[in-house]
Amino acid sequence: MTILAIEFSSAQRSVALARGGDVLAEAVETGGYRATNAFGLIEKVLAAARLAREEIEIIAVGLGPGSYTGIRAALALAQGWQLARGIKLIGISSAESLAAQAQAQKLFGRVNVVIAAQRQEFYLAEWALSEAGRQEVAPLKIVAATEMAARRAAGQICVGPEMERAGFPHAATVARLAAARADYVPGELLEPVYLRAVSFVKAPPGRSY
Repeated sequence: MTILAIEFSSAQRSVALARGGDVLAEAVETGGYRATNAFGLIEKVLAAARLAREEIEIIAVGLGPGSYTGIRAALALAQGWQLARGIKLIGISSAESLAAQAQAQKLFGRVNVVIAAQRQEFYLAEWALSEAGRQEVAPLKIVAATEMAARRAAGQICVGPEMERAGFPHAATVARLAAARADYVPGELLEPVYLRAVSFVKAPPGRSY
């Protein structure tokens, strides 16, 4: 199966093509969170792999947490592609991608996967990594910057875009993870990983905006 992977959850956005678990090509751009040349990246990997758009059978999307704007753009692209061509879609946690990258870098033991959440806070998940495998041992939550500083001061392994190791989540990793799974979903069921409660403020009566 030919997989197009899209990972737009961080300031380094990437697209990759894979077949049978082997990554054929990856294109990366780094910059702000709010703009990306998505189709330009896709055309780059298609040209590098010498494949046509019609040969893509699965789109795998990094679901975050991270840049809500970037993740939403990736989801919209995937959903539109499914409507047009009926391909399969699968969502992959960007935190799991970072854990897989840390494992590939042989960072074994209990590892903190850390992603900036703004407001002096971080998304945090804890993984047990070994040569044989990886397992999430504490699910994603939001913690204060002071807690992350304490964990780093205590010598705990911390990985992620703002840390020294594992770096940004890569589309190539998303593609490899997707190749080993088959939990495909309709486009309308793909949702970003977003841990904050959604709240709305009602306008006072008689006031217009």
